[in-house]
Amino acid sequence: MWATFILSSCSSIDCPLNNFIRTKYVLSGNVTTLTDTLTVSALKVDGKDTILLNRKIAAEYFLIPISYTQASDRLIFKLTSPQSVTVTDTVVVNKINMPHFESVDCPATFFHTITDLKWTRNAIDSMVITKSLVDNDTIGGHIQVYFKPGH
Repeated sequence: MWATFILSSCSSIDCPLNNFIRTKYVLSGNVTTLTDTLTVSALKVDGKDTILLNRKIAAEYFLIPISYTQASDRLIFKLTSPQSVTVTDTVVVNKINMPHFESVDCPATFFHTITDLKWTRNAIDSMVITKSLVDNDTIGGHIQVYFKPGH
């Protein structure tokens, strides 16, 4: 009779289940919940865009992935009212990228430090960095967004 043995190993290192790093944007000021539908796209280096958040309704906050190696992310915030009126703002997030390793057993990830924000002022009144370190902790948020009333 043949016996089959399966060898397995365990590691004392607990790798994060999700190494997907995101920036948390929290609505503040007069508009703490959007009445408009929000879509956020990233403009990539090749000039094309990719949708990061698609048609978020009644947002109080939202999570947006952050690029690993670019020095800045260029985002398009597109707000569409229930009457199908669209307002668009461009947001530029400047940052420092820092490789982060838990262990050789875990996949590499990047943490980021937000250094500066720039934005157009069509629907967005202002933005404030509240937590510059973007890692796998989104509690409390990283950026406060102040939308103009009516959005």
